[in-house]
Amino acid sequence: MPIDPALTRSDLWYDLPEAAIAQSPVEPRDSARLLDTRDDTDRAFADLPSLLAPGDLVVVNRTRVRPARLGGRRVDTGGAVEVLVLVPLGDGTWEVLVRPARRLRRGVVIGFDGDGAAELLTDPVDGRAVVRFDVPGGDPEAWFRAVGSLPLPPYIRGSIDDPERYQTVFGDRVGSAAAPTAALHVTHQVLGGLASRGVEVAKLELDVGLGTFRPVATERLVDHTMHAEAYRVDDDVASAVAACRRRGSRVVAIGTTVTRTLESVACGDGLVEAGSGTTDLFITPGHRFGVVDLLVTNFHVPGSTLVALVAAALGPRWRDTYATALERGYRFLSFGDAMFVEVRR
Repeated sequence: MPIDPALTRSDLWYDLPEAAIAQSPVEPRDSARLLDTRDDTDRAFADLPSLLAPGDLVVVNRTRVRPARLGGRRVDTGGAVEVLVLVPLGDGTWEVLVRPARRLRRGVVIGFDGDGAAELLTDPVDGRAVVRFDVPGGDPEAWFRAVGSLPLPPYIRGSIDDPERYQTVFGDRVGSAAAPTAALHVTHQVLGGLASRGVEVAKLELDVGLGTFRPVATERLVDHTMHAEAYRVDDDVASAVAACRRRGSRVVAIGTTVTRTLESVACGDGLVEAGSGTTDLFITPGHRFGVVDLLVTNFHVPGSTLVALVAAALGPRWRDTYATALERGYRFLSFGDAMFVEVRR
């Protein structure tokens, strides 16, 4: 559905006090709070299985975050450079974010501890550049795991003691620059509770990019260029959705990344088509959800495309929901609490 040209960035804005931004995850994971927006009831994430019915289908994003924040120095001048690896480009090259980028040019070589190096193959544009890595053993992914660190969101001021707390318990395919944060609350106990309840779990992939965190850059939403992210939906996911529909049950998306993926591959009658590709779907108020019935998601950055998706799912009362969460002391953003949403049709 086309984006309403009357929608503006201010339609996605709310005031977020800095004190409400969670700086560390809670323990255990499923002790995070869960606001049931159907009746504004305060729950814990551990209650999720009890909110679902036998036959429902929970869909999660199986991606893992690449430990690809690298600190290096220019070989020619010794100047410090931070490199954040974004995506492989398929020909031995990688798209990266470099900073400071102002004086970097094509041909500059950046050296790293551990004898690795990266040569810029393009001039940076908005901090993004294409590089080729030269690393011991010739396997950049293995080298990233050995020397890189996790790229926590910019609003997290410190670090975390256990890097696995910025990974989901079921993630098994590396590819993202950021975590699918709603799924950070899922524990093996929650998964066991879903199974005991007769709720199936399916896994798809969306490689989360940094564009996820960035506010809309234009006044009108219709003028915003949505970031593209790679996805993969296997046959077993499409089959699970089809079986769910035959049962008359509901599809439950754990997070906005799952929602975008499922809605991107919707093929009518609540079904999805298996496949892989990239999606730049921008879900805004007025979107007609074709697949997702229930959504579990965190509270998001003001003015972001994620707030637009929540506004599409909840309708105009999204502001009241966010205000309620702030009044009740819910924790916001990546390490914050979550909400349970019945998607508006």
